[in-house]
Amino acid sequence: MTAASVAQPRPALAAEGIGISFGGIRALDGVGFAARAGEVLAIIGPNGAGKTTLFNIVSGVYRATSGRVLLGGEEVTEAPPERLAALGLSRTFQNLQVFFRMTALENVMAGRHLQERAETAANLLSDLFRLPGTRARNRTTRDAALALLDGVGLAEHAEAPAGSLPYGALKRLEIARALATAPRVLLLDEPAAGCNPVETEEINRLIEGVASRGVCVVLIEHDMKLVMRVSRRVVVLNGGRMLAEGTPGEVRRNPEVIAAYLGANVVEEPARPGKPPESAAHA
Repeated sequence: MTAASVAQPRPALAAEGIGISFGGIRALDGVGFAARAGEVLAIIGPNGAGKTTLFNIVSGVYRATSGRVLLGGEEVTEAPPERLAALGLSRTFQNLQVFFRMTALENVMAGRHLQERAETAANLLSDLFRLPGTRARNRTTRDAALALLDGVGLAEHAEAPAGSLPYGALKRLEIARALATAPRVLLLDEPAAGCNPVETEEINRLIEGVASRGVCVVLIEHDMKLVMRVSRRVVVLNGGRMLAEGTPGEVRRNPEVIAAYLGANVVEEPARPGKPPESAAHA
């Protein structure tokens, strides 16, 4: 059997020919990408390029006027956010969406609701009377949330109010809550925005760890050092259209991308140990 005859695995997430208009202005026009399990795909471009609009379409917040979205090969173009979450898609936002008056642990536990069956009558009665099943489920949820906090380096802050945590820790807390839904696909909207170099490095390691467990990670990010280090492929948007797509090295050297966004001073970042070379990136 030749390599060409081996079927490629279907993308974990794909967008095809996505278009949307607001008030007669074409915000996205023919945009698409495909990302596989265990892959980190970055979407970059200048402000106003349509990056977050694309995320809002993929996550069901907006409805595209053209094109389609596929999750694990299933078309989900018109699926609402709660349906997409149940199918394994989770996301974070540009602006922090944590519950500041709740503890870090409670924030992550809130993300576990999809793993519980609280909507059934049996669970409603169990919750009302604090039956053993409810107590056992709460212990499971708490243990899982603690494990996620430990995974993002926040275990020691589990009982601290979220509002008391530094900004970089809140970014990781939001990722932990997104991971609490046990996603197959994780969308990260500027996870390192506003972070200092130490916090950015923590986010970098966290993204790599998530992808290493087989989760498809698609991120929007302006920190080009992070993008070049963590991504396997990069999609560049400009003015709502596709400008380029390729490995970090290909994008970094693309004259159109340099002119429109990167400039001439992007630093070449060495590959981390265990990260596949760019020549091994998915087509």
